[in-house]
Amino acid sequence: MIKKFKIQNSKFKINEKGQLSLFVLIFSAVAMIILSGLIVWVDSNQKVVYRTTYQHSALMVAEAGVEYYRWHLAHAPNDFQDGTGHVGPYTHNYYDKNNALIGQYTLDITPPPLSSSLVTIKSTGKLDGVPNVQRVIQARLGIPSVVKYAVLANSNIRFEPGTLVFGPIHANGGIRFDGTAYNIVTSARTTYNDPDHSGADEYAIHTHTGSVDPLPPAALPLRADVFTSGRQFPVPAVDFAGLTQTLAQIKKSAQSAGKYFAASGSNGYHIILKIDGTFDIYKVKKMAKRPNVNCRNKLHQKKWKTWSISAAGGSEQLVGNYPIPANGLIFVEDNIWVDGKINKSKLTIASGKFPYSPNKATSIIINKSITYTNYDGQDVIGLIAQRNINVGMVSDNTLRIDAAVVAQNGSVQRYYYRPPSGGKNYCTAAYSSPSSFTLNGMIATNSGYGFAYTDGSGYQNRTIIYDSNLLYNPPPSFPLISGYYQQVSWKELE
Repeated sequence: MIKKFKIQNSKFKINEKGQLSLFVLIFSAVAMIILSGLIVWVDSNQKVVYRTTYQHSALMVAEAGVEYYRWHLAHAPNDFQDGTGHVGPYTHNYYDKNNALIGQYTLDITPPPLSSSLVTIKSTGKLDGVPNVQRVIQARLGIPSVVKYAVLANSNIRFEPGTLVFGPIHANGGIRFDGTAYNIVTSARTTYNDPDHSGADEYAIHTHTGSVDPLPPAALPLRADVFTSGRQFPVPAVDFAGLTQTLAQIKKSAQSAGKYFAASGSNGYHIILKIDGTFDIYKVKKMAKRPNVNCRNKLHQKKWKTWSISAAGGSEQLVGNYPIPANGLIFVEDNIWVDGKINKSKLTIASGKFPYSPNKATSIIINKSITYTNYDGQDVIGLIAQRNINVGMVSDNTLRIDAAVVAQNGSVQRYYYRPPSGGKNYCTAAYSSPSSFTLNGMIATNSGYGFAYTDGSGYQNRTIIYDSNLLYNPPPSFPLISGYYQQVSWKELE
């Protein structure tokens, strides 16, 4: 039989009311802690949201400053003082579309250096009533120059095997390209008759490397082994006169504020550039003679000579040593031999005779290297010849030219000096086949280009590298494409 037992002793009773109060206190404390943290988190996030919003708005104000000054330069391309006539910084209020004040932008303007179109704009954006928030950006604006090709030709042009070109190529005529092009190749023609061989018209841009390109109207293969970035034709012709019509103005500017040399009364002048910011100039009294009586102009090239200064004593007469002028312009009314090295200099050396006559036009000759010290745009050389840019017979085995070279009415070339393989009546063995030619800059030629010939003479390896600094930082007095500034770079400073 099961019996029920009843506990009478009070010490075994449970105080249920006190236990509940303890639980309430614990849970209330936890809830208060969680709620406090939540409030702090919400408040912190709200501040972050506000600050992010303010920072974004300040950035928009700073960008508005850059856009304002680009607009200003479109109307006043040479005003780098915000129309005030005094040195900045310059502060402007910024309003929204409802004419409510948003904030201010402050502009620091750095004008372009000599020959460059690059203007630097530092814009600081701040908000009205929010003193602790600002954004600072720096933009560079520039007007592009016509110097935007590795090679620009106003006629037909041919590139021999062994030629490497790093940069865009354009010809208003046809192009036979048998080297390797590492950028786009364009022509203003659709077809043309290649003057280097007989036969029907070929495509405006074609190659004979490996297999010969098919004739029109057959489909043209890609030929990525030659044209790594492709070829395009026809495209609009380039106004070559726009690049070269400045020669007379360069003479005028050189006479007024640069350095001008009249006709030498002899063979021309020799300019040696120096890293101390000066140049030596000599009168060339004697040129190297033909090595033998049978060294002749076999290809009947115009103005064929050795185009080399004689090594004999008395071949040159020192005129003087001069600083590179502040406007960077040197004009010589005669032929010029140029070589040497510069350091933080920007200059244009031009050669010509006026009034222009084809029989009296002058050339620039480069037989020894012309080099930069700095390859970041601090060093810039332009060479503009009324007739040719020549490399003579006695030239460096390894020749480097750091410059933008322009042949206004002639060619950029090395004349043909017949090698022994051409027969017994040759010109030279020692200088017939030099090793390598490198040009870092650009070539503009009116009527052809060539530093090698089909019989293997001339420079065995030829490399042309486009100097991209020239687009917005051309040599002094080189023409620009337009008067409108484009944004070149943008970065945030803070």
